[in-house]
Amino acid sequence: MKLRHAPLKATACIRGHLESAMSVKAFRLVPAVERDLLMGDKARINIECIECCGKNLYIGTNDCSIYYFLLEEKNSPAEKTSFSVSKQLHKYLSFRKPVGELKAASALNRLLVLCDNTITLMNMMNLEPIPTGARIKGATMFTLNENPMSGDPFCVEVCIVSVKRRTIQLFLVYEDRVQIVKELLTPEQPCAVAIDGHYLCLALTTQYIILNYDTGVSQDLFPYSSEERRPIVKRVGRQEFLLAGPGGLGMFATVDGISQRAPVHWSENVVGAALCFPYVVALDEEFITVHSMLDQQQKQTLPFKDGHILQDFEGRVIVATTKGVYILVPLPLETQIQDLLASHRVEEALVLAKGARRNIPKEKFQVMYKRILQQAGFIQFAQLQFLEAKELFRGGQLDVRELISLYPFLLPSSSSFMRTHPPLHEYADLNQLTQGDQEKMAKCKQFLMSYLNEVRSTDVANGYKEDVDTALLKLYAESGHESLLDLLVSENFCLLADSAAWLEKHKKFFALGLLYHANGQDASALQLWVKIVNGDIQDSTRTDLYEYIVDFLTSCADHELVWKYAEWVLQRSEEVGVYIFTRRPLGEEQKNSFNPDDVISCLNKYPVSLVKYLEFLVLERRVKKEKFHTHLAVLYLEEVLCLKSLAAEKSEELSKSQAKLRSLLQKSDLYRIRFILDKISGTDLHMECAILFGKLEQHDKALHILVHELKDFAAAEEYCVWNSESKDLPYRKKLFHMLLSEYLNSSTSEHQLAMAAVDLLNNHAAEFDAACVLQLIPDTWSVQLLSSFLCGSMRESIHAQRMTQIALGLAKAENLTYTHEKVKLKGIATVLSDRKVCQMCQSPFSEPAFVRYPNGGVVHTHCAANRHVNSSTNHHLSSPSGRT
Repeated sequence: MKLRHAPLKATACIRGHLESAMSVKAFRLVPAVERDLLMGDKARINIECIECCGKNLYIGTNDCSIYYFLLEEKNSPAEKTSFSVSKQLHKYLSFRKPVGELKAASALNRLLVLCDNTITLMNMMNLEPIPTGARIKGATMFTLNENPMSGDPFCVEVCIVSVKRRTIQLFLVYEDRVQIVKELLTPEQPCAVAIDGHYLCLALTTQYIILNYDTGVSQDLFPYSSEERRPIVKRVGRQEFLLAGPGGLGMFATVDGISQRAPVHWSENVVGAALCFPYVVALDEEFITVHSMLDQQQKQTLPFKDGHILQDFEGRVIVATTKGVYILVPLPLETQIQDLLASHRVEEALVLAKGARRNIPKEKFQVMYKRILQQAGFIQFAQLQFLEAKELFRGGQLDVRELISLYPFLLPSSSSFMRTHPPLHEYADLNQLTQGDQEKMAKCKQFLMSYLNEVRSTDVANGYKEDVDTALLKLYAESGHESLLDLLVSENFCLLADSAAWLEKHKKFFALGLLYHANGQDASALQLWVKIVNGDIQDSTRTDLYEYIVDFLTSCADHELVWKYAEWVLQRSEEVGVYIFTRRPLGEEQKNSFNPDDVISCLNKYPVSLVKYLEFLVLERRVKKEKFHTHLAVLYLEEVLCLKSLAAEKSEELSKSQAKLRSLLQKSDLYRIRFILDKISGTDLHMECAILFGKLEQHDKALHILVHELKDFAAAEEYCVWNSESKDLPYRKKLFHMLLSEYLNSSTSEHQLAMAAVDLLNNHAAEFDAACVLQLIPDTWSVQLLSSFLCGSMRESIHAQRMTQIALGLAKAENLTYTHEKVKLKGIATVLSDRKVCQMCQSPFSEPAFVRYPNGGVVHTHCAANRHVNSSTNHHLSSPSGRT
């Protein structure tokens, strides 16, 4: 199976990279073993291979020698790492061939040395061959399995490319012996090998393959010509390898034959590769190049001529020429990240920071990563990339005061906030950041408003809500933002002193009043608002501020404050001002917080308000007090009389006022009727007089007015209806008969009255006794004239008769039911003789009176009435159905 990865076309590798915007200083090249220390004046000695295990450094040369050095790392105050190297041993082997490979097995204290196709086991400390002479013969190259499958901690697994053609062999190497485990044949001659668990990654003559030595299954990766360039096979992690692919690509491949990472683009002539997470380091004839595994970008280029060895040993990267050994010392990742941030390369810094997670303890990483996110956020903020900045601030859990502190004077004067040290950015304030550009400054302020509004109700603001809300208020006030009022009327933590001064500075006096109210200073708020309405100070925030003040006083719990401003609101508008008394909260109404007498005394100077308040008491609250009802009736009457004098001009108002007066006179029974009647007498308010006579039960006078003075027959009929409401039928019939008599017994025989009488009879037939009516009406009236009345009366009479018959039938049925029950209760006859004894006292009966229980038992009447009855006898006699 071929390696599944999108093909990338190779491009020319540009050498001589300057330290440009894309460079990162990830490594420093530090000398470790220089020529003089290694070979002195022996010019022909060349380095062939190296091995490093902890502090132990081994170098194999072309003169069949092994040099053992002790490597000590030194850190200077400037944090520049250097190394001191001391030569421990020099061991000459007798093969007279170059040392091909060195591998240390520290668990066994053994150094495996490949020379002259033989792997010799030597003591790591004294470089002496082991006494047993155990060795592996016929090897051209070898590698150790860093993910061994044997499970034995006292052996290492060794994979060799045998001198036998197309052969791979696997050995177990112990402290003093070796054991062959497996021998495999390959399709072509292996040129390079790496091993992980059961998997071999092989560079053959023309291709790379993965071979499972346990099952024998192989998988092709991609073609490669070993004749054109040197193959590279490098284990980079569990079941993953790095290979030198075609086109100058460093290809990652897993044991499943897939690539989970994008390739890195290195030189066509790479001779070695090493891994130091998150970087891949590559070596060619002139340069060392550093590539990121996170974004596949080339990050650093170091000039290095004649290099031919590049290896990593437990995170330490060593590079060598034929004459010297050097160490690539990685700069701390945090330093690299800070360098990227200083260059404003935010994305690269974040990618590197995320990649560093695996190499840093969790808690330390979290602290570091949050700070990096915060720094990145400020960089994006300075570039006006506000959406990106917001996400970074949130991800980094930024103390929002760090952002607020950039804006002059936004933090409260009482705030104890101090910026983080070392600082998260390089800016003193917003002026420096924007370089005085007003447009940029406005955008920054708009962003802060949006951000603070989002975070003020979240955990981000916990512990310093006062600073956040105060800053937000200042921004809103400065910009005239509509959300200023929303902030102040909702729960907020704005500090009064700072906020009040700022609002006053920006002439936001209505908002200042809201701030006072939020801090329990209603008196100060009202004083300010009244000044605005009076024109003493200017603020056009609300054109309906007077109505707002009335609403405010309506719900104000401070009654002294309400009384203080009552005169002011009433003077400005009697109709609206009275709301402070009539629209109190329901709870206050129930408590009668405002004494009506006190309110009326205050409103005496304001007639419109007084009427409104009395209407509120009488019609809405339904207060049952005569003085309020009488007072309201008098005011209505006075208004009607006043308007009557201006009837031509105020006809519509007069109609409304009369309607209100008549409604009150009809519906209320609490006003002083004769007092009102005296006031009306001598006026032309005949309808009102009729209503009042009706209240006095003087219906003849009332009907006389309606019929003869007003000639309002419809009103006369209505009078009978409303006066008989909630009264019995005889009373109602009495009123209608009185009205009929008024029509018929007139001294003047007007045709109009006769027709009114006919209409009355025909429209209200049910309200009349037909027999009486027939005696009253003139003999000259025809049957046809009264047809409706006669039909209605007949229908009513027949209906009454039938209803009576039904009631009689129901009564008879009920009587029958009771008779049946009585018969049932009588049951069987009881025989009483002188032998019969009372079941309670056991004495004979001396008289015929007795009490019989449903169970047949008989007792004396006085025994049945006795409260001190024997419990057993009582239980026996008083059964649940114990009726006598």
